[in-house]
Amino acid sequence: MSIPETNTIITIGRQFGSAGLAIGRQVAHDLGIKLYYKEILDEIIPDDLPANKSPDVLTGLKHKNSILYSLVMDKTNAGNYIDMPINHKKFISQVDTIKKIVKDGPCVLVGLCADYALADRSDVLSFYIHADLNTRIRRIARICDVTDSKALDMINETDATRCNYYNFYTGKNWGDADSYHMCLDSSILGIDGTAEIIKQLVKMKENTLNKKL
Repeated sequence: MSIPETNTIITIGRQFGSAGLAIGRQVAHDLGIKLYYKEILDEIIPDDLPANKSPDVLTGLKHKNSILYSLVMDKTNAGNYIDMPINHKKFISQVDTIKKIVKDGPCVLVGLCADYALADRSDVLSFYIHADLNTRIRRIARICDVTDSKALDMINETDATRCNYYNFYTGKNWGDADSYHMCLDSSILGIDGTAEIIKQLVKMKENTLNKKL
């Protein structure tokens, strides 16, 4: 891995079929930083989740109406972490792992509710990638070798799953502009163009001294 060309941690939420992962991969490659997404994080998180969890995982979490906050701060649940459903434990471990990962330096995190996990940090720039439905249908149909009808079903199912997961655990609204720093339509500039926009915005963030409105 070359010397990173940025000091910024980049998080990317994305609609299914908007090429969010491909864009994240391009940004990470061009900036010389690591890329993390669900499949990679699953390999990092230990199979044996701890019986007790330090409240340090809550450091800096700003959305106190989130399920994570209530799970850990509620004295009954906090005192009986071992009795929590496994999916809640996995989410807590996911947040904890993300916080540890970024201590090693800047990176790109795709999905994972990473914008929420890192809400306390000033060196984060969060993006949401979306695209028009027809573009996404064509992309999924091509990549997965399925009919347009099947592609649409896959898009609706995956987006609903991502939305429900994000909203449930973060207390924010998936895809809502207020939940991110920037929302970008990848159907306008494609993978390379959208990746370039992200890199330019990161550069502007790092070089702009007067950020007052």
